[in-house]
Amino acid sequence: MFSPFASGHEAARDAAHDPTFGRHSPAPPAGSPDLAAPHDARPRWLTAIDLAAVTSFSILLARLCAGLAHSSHRLHRPWWLLAAAPAAYLAADLLSGVVHWFCDTFFDEDTPLVGQLVIRPFRDHHRDPLALTRHGFLEVSGNSCLALLPVLVSMALLRGTPSSAMSAFIVAFVVCFSLSVFATNQLHKWAHTPVRPRTVAWLQRSGLILSPEGHALHHRRPNRKAYCVTSGWLNPPLDAIDFFARLERAVRVIEGALAGRTAAGSRSRACVVPE
Repeated sequence: MFSPFASGHEAARDAAHDPTFGRHSPAPPAGSPDLAAPHDARPRWLTAIDLAAVTSFSILLARLCAGLAHSSHRLHRPWWLLAAAPAAYLAADLLSGVVHWFCDTFFDEDTPLVGQLVIRPFRDHHRDPLALTRHGFLEVSGNSCLALLPVLVSMALLRGTPSSAMSAFIVAFVVCFSLSVFATNQLHKWAHTPVRPRTVAWLQRSGLILSPEGHALHHRRPNRKAYCVTSGWLNPPLDAIDFFARLERAVRVIEGALAGRTAAGSRSRACVVPE
């Protein structure tokens, strides 16, 4: 029976990896899927979608920031809004890990719809870790902006200008979370870039953003560690408790239970004798 949660670890384990990201992976065998296409060969309609997503994201985020700034002077202790920043940064790191784990673990590259759009880029990244460094700003940031639009639109419609300390904190959290998610792919890209700007290299050495050394753990077989790619702060504690391995087992159990219930229902319908 077909399962949408077919494992993708086999392909990742078979791929050749360089933990230092200093060279390209070997070319795939003849007949295998091509690696990621060069940036200049990307369809124009995808670039147009990325541009629209980044533009919309910027406008909506600016609107939320303006409303937050307008309300901050009315709050008794506006400085406590700063607590939203580290909380949102950690939340974005966790989300990046969950998405990364899910796309590395489930479905296949030929799965309808999500295979080409979502799964293949993650699998291509294991085959050629440096491919990410050849992507331009729009290609790196477009998907993140597109995914954030429903959240920002909802906040813009529901919240407007925050009128209480709690609503202001929620808006501040969403703003910081959105900025962190927006930056995630770029931070991931810098972790693979051989030559980085001095400021970026300093931030990596300081542990404030994802470092090449920390992320290299993910590209070592069996590729089941260090999934978080925003700051990487959560990788040590999550790996210590085998968080993603336990989560995968839970998903497999649920999948098996649902498959068994579906099979039992099919057998029951097949045993009904029409009058």
